[in-house]
Amino acid sequence: MLWVKAFHIVFVAAWFAALFYLPRIFVNLATVPADSHAERERLLMMARRLYRFGTLLMIPAVGLGLWLWIGFGGVGRFGGGWMHAKLLLVLGVIGYHHMCRALLRRFEQFTNQRSERWFRVFNEASVLFFAAIVVLVVVKPF
Repeated sequence: MLWVKAFHIVFVAAWFAALFYLPRIFVNLATVPADSHAERERLLMMARRLYRFGTLLMIPAVGLGLWLWIGFGGVGRFGGGWMHAKLLLVLGVIGYHHMCRALLRRFEQFTNQRSERWFRVFNEASVLFFAAIVVLVVVKPF
């Protein structure tokens, strides 16, 4: 189980690295002038690739997490209130990941209505998710 836990941590960290950087690309896309087609296409290509790569990292991160949960008897017992909170946050991160895809589609279709400032705040949400999950797992406050 230690190998499963180690790889779970590796994939979660890599997945979050993608979630830390993808909204930063959105910040840059939101500031691209309308006549700068080459820069816009370059940023869109980077965002598409990063989203796909992040998705490929998310799948084993979640799968290994489920393996750990089941392996430690989690289906019958959740492991305490901290585990309930962690699972809720993980669902939130999966939703955040999919929201990134929706935002990317808006940029691709020239329908983005969000400002650079909004994307800067959105970018910080992944850090808050990550910090909250780490604290719950390490400290197990309840």
